[in-house]
Amino acid sequence: MIASHGLTFSYSPQKKFAFPDLHCAEREALLILGQSGSGKTTLLHLLALLLTPASGEITLNGRSLRNLSAHQAGQVRAQQIGIIYQRAHFVSSLSVLDNILLANYLADKKQEKNKAAQLAEQLGFAEHLFKKPNQLSQGEQQRVSIARSLMNDPALILADEPTASLDDENCHKVVNLLKEQSHSIGASLIVVTHDQRLKEAFGEWVTL
Repeated sequence: MIASHGLTFSYSPQKKFAFPDLHCAEREALLILGQSGSGKTTLLHLLALLLTPASGEITLNGRSLRNLSAHQAGQVRAQQIGIIYQRAHFVSSLSVLDNILLANYLADKKQEKNKAAQLAEQLGFAEHLFKKPNQLSQGEQQRVSIARSLMNDPALILADEPTASLDDENCHKVVNLLKEQSHSIGASLIVVTHDQRLKEAFGEWVTL
C-alpha cells in the first residue's frame, strides 16, 4: 500500500508544487490526471524516490520513506517499486531478455530467466526475447517495460503516460495488462497521464 501526505516540491521560487494526499491499497489502481506543467511527472518521481520532497511524507506498506539515504532509496526503488517510463529505457547492446533481467541484477537478486520467459509469454512478446530492443515496435517495447517492472514482484507499480501515443485499441490493451498484472502480484498501481480515455478503466482518479 502506498500513501502520501502533504507532499510539496520546488524547482525554484517561481515553480512550486503542492500535491493532494494519495492512498492506493494493494491490488488497487489509481489514475492521476494532469495537463502538461501540472506536476504529474514530478509527483511520479517523488513516489519513485527519484526526487526528495520539500515537505510531506510517503509511506510504502506502512514504512515511512522519509530521510532515506541515497543508497537506501535506491534499494527500495530496485526491490519494491516497478517503474514504466513514457519512453522505454533499454541498454541497446543487450537482448530483450537481458534488459528484463537487469531488474533482478539491480535489486541484487538471482536472475530469474524462467520468470522473464513466463512474463514474455503472458505479454505476447516471447518470440522477441533474443532480439535487440531497437528491433521491436513501440508497443512491443512497452510490453517489455511492463515485464521488467514486474520482475521483482514490486509492492508499487508506477506508469508515466503509458498510453499517450497509442490508438484506442492498444490503449485499452495496455491498461488492462497493467491492471491484471499488478493485481496478480498484489501491487498498488498508479498511472500518471493526461490521457482522458483512461477514466473509463479506473474507478478512482485524482486531477492535478
